[in-house]
This record gives sequence, structure tokens and C-alpha cells, in this order.
Amino acid sequence: MDQRNFTYMFYGFAAAWFILALYVVSLVSRGRKLQDQLDTLKRTLAQEKH
Repeated sequence: MDQRNFTYMFYGFAAAWFILALYVVSLVSRGRKLQDQLDTLKRTLAQEKH
């Protein structure tokens, strides 16, 4: 293979890993926000019972 092909392959894999990392970070962020909302809802419901 030509050296240019390896360069393009490297950049392609680097871009794919970068996009995957961004996706995982966004999933973690959404999970934390959802957990915070769930905790808030649980506290609200607990306060209304008393």
C-alpha cells in the first residue's frame, strides 16, 4: 500500500474514535441529567406525602 493510504486510514480511524468518544460523553451527560431529574421527582413526591 501507498504511504498516503495509511495516512488516510489513520485519519479515518482517528475521526471514528473521536466521534465515538463524543457519543459516549453525550450519553453519560444525558444519563446524569436524567438521574438528577429522577432524584428531584423522588424528593418532590416524598415531600407531598408528608
